[in-house]
Amino acid sequence: MPTALPRLAFEAKFAYALIIILALGYLLNVGQDIICPLLIAMLFAILLRPVASFLQERLRFPNALACLVSVLLFSLLIGGVFYFISTQIAHMADDWEKIKENVSLHYQHLQTYITETFNVSKAEQDKFVKETTNGPLGGGKKLVGATLMSFTNALLSMLIVPIYMFLILLYRTHFASFLSKLFAEKHHERLKDVIATIKVSVQSYILGLMLELLIVSSLTTIGFWIIGVKYAILLGVITGLLNLIPYVGIMTACVLSIIASLTGSSDLSIIIGIIVVNLVVQFIDNNFLVPMVVSSKVEINSLATIVGIIVAGTIAGVAGMFLAIPMMAMAKVIFDRVDSLQAWGYFLGDDLPKSFSWRKRKRTSPIEKIVRK
Repeated sequence: MPTALPRLAFEAKFAYALIIILALGYLLNVGQDIICPLLIAMLFAILLRPVASFLQERLRFPNALACLVSVLLFSLLIGGVFYFISTQIAHMADDWEKIKENVSLHYQHLQTYITETFNVSKAEQDKFVKETTNGPLGGGKKLVGATLMSFTNALLSMLIVPIYMFLILLYRTHFASFLSKLFAEKHHERLKDVIATIKVSVQSYILGLMLELLIVSSLTTIGFWIIGVKYAILLGVITGLLNLIPYVGIMTACVLSIIASLTGSSDLSIIIGIIVVNLVVQFIDNNFLVPMVVSSKVEINSLATIVGIIVAGTIAGVAGMFLAIPMMAMAKVIFDRVDSLQAWGYFLGDDLPKSFSWRKRKRTSPIEKIVRK
């Protein structure tokens, strides 16, 4: 009888953990329009905290003014990027007829190849496409319309992010005091360690992403310019932005770049060149930029990363995919410092033998060194 009690306790704890995970997932799905902007604002507020502290302590700005100036500078930077993208897309819209003409030309060439290789007539191919997409143009229009609607809704919900950022920065000491009141005094040192580690991890991760965005955009722009792609700067910036969404972002950017390349030429070599440029940039990004620039002290294994991104994307869309990695990193910091949750922290961590890892030794990233200063 006594041996059954520990097993029952373990099963109860495991059941509680599953219930909490399901409840959090349900709440995020139902309240994603409120929770996702708040979480994004929290990440960017952590990033801007050193800027607000510098304005307040070195330049003697009042706290509220320092927070406001920090948020305004960040908003102007982001707004400038999106203004550039929107104006360039407006110019690209003038070439829409040329894009449709080139797409139709490549479609006819593909039909001819399938007919000659697999002996499938063009009529059968058209019938298959019509049944699959519910019309060759209707399905595309619905897809584009749904994508634009989703992007518009996300943009509208993101307008409140600067307000959240300002308030989080303004009341940052108030929130720290609130957390200290939740725990007994004997846990305050551990709480300080958790908060400090999360701050360094988030700041180094976001700064690393920004530097990665700049490098990937520059490399892609240079590659597209060399092979003669029209709107090379625009497509390079879009590729860098979409690369922030792990795994799926670069594939989406490649498809958009191929479609946009049809504004200037119908030459198949341009499409092959775009694919080669994206493959080369991704090789550089995955093997050099990510280990050297984006990696932080908290490491999440690849399986947990992929599953987390898929689950978060299913629950909360693109915003959830962006939030997945930093949220798991923050969770791992907490798990590692709570005795009853250390097993979950180990599960999320990356503990491969050195012979299987491309990293010979664990080292502090350049971004993390800057943040720690």
